[in-house]
Amino acid sequence: MARIIDFEARRNRPPNNVITWKPLEFRRAGWDNADFIIMLRSQSELLEKKRGENLREGRPGVPSLPPHFVLRGSMSYTARGLYLHKENEASMRDVYYLAGLVDCMINQVSPLLRTDAIRDMYRKVSTLKQTLNVNWYGPIDQVLFPLDTRFYNFAEYRNALAGAVNLQQLYRAIREGAEDMFAILAGEYVFYTPGMGESHG
Repeated sequence: MARIIDFEARRNRPPNNVITWKPLEFRRAGWDNADFIIMLRSQSELLEKKRGENLREGRPGVPSLPPHFVLRGSMSYTARGLYLHKENEASMRDVYYLAGLVDCMINQVSPLLRTDAIRDMYRKVSTLKQTLNVNWYGPIDQVLFPLDTRFYNFAEYRNALAGAVNLQQLYRAIREGAEDMFAILAGEYVFYTPGMGESHG
């Protein structure tokens, strides 16, 4: 016997586009989207509320997007790495720590990295890449995500890296910074994954 589909109930049901709530919140986008994006949680809540209202009234779910940031270039690989481990918080934290190490080598100023210490960091990065199955391809630029200055002070982070007097101190500063950033991403941001819009299916 064929199953009867209750289209009215389906239309009145709020959209269930959540992939994971924690440790990071990932949602399916309701629009054509080739890249991961991040959005402040407050903006995402408004978007999801409006999406639900529109769908119940038979209108397109997402007619326009609130402010957001598209994760392109090297940041797209960071986002993919986090998504790959989306159900393992310890691995996700390690992915962001790895991104911090890569960022330190290419974007930050540390006198230590002008010495043989750079070899140890390369070995550490190579090991983590292999363990986590995460890599960055092409020209590497920004690998850490932009965060609202209300939540994080990147200048203080850069100063902590520049002021490290040995590798252990440098690794600790990167780990602590990555942990702080991860906590902000978990508490203040929502990720939307690449995909096709609601009109496609």
